[in-house]
Amino acid sequence: MGESLVCVKDFERHAFSVLPRNALDYYRSGAGAEQTLAHNRQAFSKFKIRPRCLRNVAIRDPSTTVLGEKVEIPIGISPTAMQRMAHPEGECANARAAQAMGTIFILSTIATSSIEEVAEAAPYGTKWFQLYIYNDREVTRKLVERAERAGFKALVLTVDTPMFGLRLADIRNKFVLPPHLKFANFAGDKATGINTTESGSGLNNYVNRLFDQSLEWKDIKWLQSFTKLPIVVKGILTAEDAIIAADLGVAAILVSNHGARQIDGTPASIEALPEIVQAVGDRVEIYLDGGVTDGTDVFKALALGAKMVFLGRPALWGLAHSGEEGVKKILNILKTELDYALAITGCATIKDIEPRMVVPEGYYSRL
Repeated sequence: MGESLVCVKDFERHAFSVLPRNALDYYRSGAGAEQTLAHNRQAFSKFKIRPRCLRNVAIRDPSTTVLGEKVEIPIGISPTAMQRMAHPEGECANARAAQAMGTIFILSTIATSSIEEVAEAAPYGTKWFQLYIYNDREVTRKLVERAERAGFKALVLTVDTPMFGLRLADIRNKFVLPPHLKFANFAGDKATGINTTESGSGLNNYVNRLFDQSLEWKDIKWLQSFTKLPIVVKGILTAEDAIIAADLGVAAILVSNHGARQIDGTPASIEALPEIVQAVGDRVEIYLDGGVTDGTDVFKALALGAKMVFLGRPALWGLAHSGEEGVKKILNILKTELDYALAITGCATIKDIEPRMVVPEGYYSRL
C-alpha cells in the first residue's frame, strides 16, 4: 500500500478512508465556510518559479540553520493537537520521525502525549514546545519549566487564539476526545474536560473555559521574565504585529493562519509572508506553515523569505497510514520534491535560492 502513495495528496486520501469521522473532521476542517482552508493551498499557484540554468547542481545540500542549530531539511512538524486519534503512538511517533529526518518537531500544549513522553521517545531530536496560556498563569509557568527540563529548545507562543474558531464539523459532531485519551500534559479537569460536552464542540467549550482571553503584547515580557528559551511567535499575518513582536525581542515569527482554523477570510500564509519579511526579515527569523503539500511550495516559501516551513495536516496523514514510518515517508516525499526543485532551478544549496526566483503571477503580464 505504501508503495502506491507517492505524494502528500495520496496519503491524505488514504487518511480520509481510514480515520474515524470524529477525528477526521477535527483534523481536516477549517473555520466557517472554509474558503481560507482551500485558499491556503491554492495561493501557492499565484507565485511562479523563475528557474536559472547552467549552474552546477551536481552536489546538493538541503540543510539550513534555525535558531543556531543545523537541521537537515527546511521542513519541520507544526504543532497539532490530539495526535493519538490518528495513531496509538501519536506525538511520540511523530517526534521520532522528525528526529530520524534531522528536523524540528513542535509539541502542542494540548497533546495526547506528555512533554516527558515525547522527550523520552525522541531524546536526540530538536523539539520545541507550543504554548497556550491558561487563565491560571501558574499552569503555564509549570509547562515552560517542564519543557526546559526535558530539553526542548524553544517556546512557540500561539497568539491568534483568544478563543478557537468556529469549525462547523466539530459543532455538528459535538466533538470530544475519545474516552481512552486525555490531554497528557495535565491532570484533573484540564486533562479530561475535553472528553464530554453537552452541546457544541467540546474543544471550543474547553478553550473558552480555561484559556486566557485577556492576553496582550506585554505578556511576552512576562514569559521572558522566567524563561531563557527563545520565543517563536506563531499566528502573525500582518506587518504591524510582526514589528511589535520584533520590538519585544522575540527570536522568530511563524507566519500562520492556524491552518485556516481561526477565522475564514484571512489571507493564505504564503500571501502574508512577503509583507512580514519586508517589515522584520532583517531582525528575526521567519517561518511559515499552512497549505504546504509539495516541495515546490517549500521552494516558493524559502524564496519569499521564510527560513523554514512547517507541516501540520500532512504529518497527521502520515501517522494515520503507518505511524512513525508514515511521517518519515511524508517528509522524504517532500525532501525529494524539494531536491528536484533545487536541481532544476539551479540551486545547489538553500542559500542559492534567490528572491527573484519566485514572483507573483502578475509579474509576466506587466512585462
